[in-house]
Amino acid sequence: MGKTSGIFSRMNQKESLDNYLARDNKLERTLTAKDLIMLGVGAVIGTGIFILPGTVAAQHTGPGIIISFLLATLVCSTSALCYAEFSSALPIAGSAYSYGSVVFGELTGWILGWALVLEYMLSVAAVSSGWSAYFQSLLGGFGIHIPKALTGFYDPANGTYFNLFAVLIVLLIAWILSFGLKSSVRINSIIVVVKIAIILLFIVVGFFYVKPSHWTPFLPFGTSGIFKGASLVFFAYLGFDCVSSSAAEVKNPKRNMPIGIFGTLIICTILYMLVSIVLTGMVHYSRLNVSDPVSFALQVVGQGKLSGIIAVGALAGMFTMMVTMIYSSSRLIYSIGRDGLLPKFLGKINPKNNIPKHSVVIVTIIIAFMGGFVSLSKLASLVNIGTLIAFTFISIGVIPLRKRKDIDNKDGFKVPFYPVLPIISTLLCIGLMTQLPAETWLIAIIWFIIGLVIYFGYGISHSKLNVSNKK
Repeated sequence: MGKTSGIFSRMNQKESLDNYLARDNKLERTLTAKDLIMLGVGAVIGTGIFILPGTVAAQHTGPGIIISFLLATLVCSTSALCYAEFSSALPIAGSAYSYGSVVFGELTGWILGWALVLEYMLSVAAVSSGWSAYFQSLLGGFGIHIPKALTGFYDPANGTYFNLFAVLIVLLIAWILSFGLKSSVRINSIIVVVKIAIILLFIVVGFFYVKPSHWTPFLPFGTSGIFKGASLVFFAYLGFDCVSSSAAEVKNPKRNMPIGIFGTLIICTILYMLVSIVLTGMVHYSRLNVSDPVSFALQVVGQGKLSGIIAVGALAGMFTMMVTMIYSSSRLIYSIGRDGLLPKFLGKINPKNNIPKHSVVIVTIIIAFMGGFVSLSKLASLVNIGTLIAFTFISIGVIPLRKRKDIDNKDGFKVPFYPVLPIISTLLCIGLMTQLPAETWLIAIIWFIIGLVIYFGYGISHSKLNVSNKK
């Protein structure tokens, strides 16, 4: 009995902010609010902006897709408010993992970290496969073709063994990140600007082909379709939480972290809504249930030559998303290694460029392997459940955070309408999780059982918090 209670007390021990700040002091604070917005927009605006407004409009909402995006933003904003307070009060690496360890205890922190590992790495691996497909299509336009064996995941029955370009793009991004955060952010920002410019080009050109008659009826599927659409496009915003993972490398985090989070949401919402308005105005919504609705709309109005530019925009969107996610993944693994729950070499910082080199290498190997050899189509929905679990704990976690006397957030951001809004945010996240299919829950449960085996088999006995408390 005594041994069992001892284990439970060790699992519930909470990390202190001072310990984390001391461990993260080798990370260099170089990021500004602008850098954070660029990272956030890079993560959120991917190929989805060229696909979701068309397919969701065709199947569920009609032109009312713009209302669905607005509703999704309102739901996402409640979680963003909670993230903003956490990142302001706790300017440390690790995002929800570190926040959970401070507020709820080590075991909860580990579960949240394990959920984020699922979100970050799986999403990058899936996107790397998509990037490879787009790039192969682009090369095909120039008459360049590579052997079929190198064009897809390991599937001998269909003649594919290795997705070459999926692996190469991951290795390229890891190589860029190895030069340090400043260089990586600069490259990311340039590509984000290119991506936004291409999106604006579509909006401007498409505007001249808009026919208001295409917006009638505005709600062909009724209000229920609007809510269904909102639940689908909500996942277009997943990735904004990556901004919080950079808190330990941000100048004046109390000010810049909230600006980065909300700046990301505002810019992405405006872009998604403008694309939706123009797209459904160019072509009747009933014709948009295609794999590439933006390119299709351009071809319908006689602007097919711009389709190639849209393909470049899609490649740029996926590239910046992968940059942000690989960066966030490496900081997450660094944070867990920093605390001893994973081998401690993962928590070491390279003094030459102030990055967690070992974590970047491990993350790159895992993502490159999954993108190159594994079919991820059936596992993509796992990204959603990992994110929503993190959102749920961060939302309700604002309540115990406010009660902590040892955490000073006097001049930082605070969630308005406390405690009502954090509770609403929690309930909204739980509601969205109930909409996920049973298969997703089953695979997620297996994933978390694996995580618990690692924690009880290795983490709990090597945890720096538990080791220090034994002394």
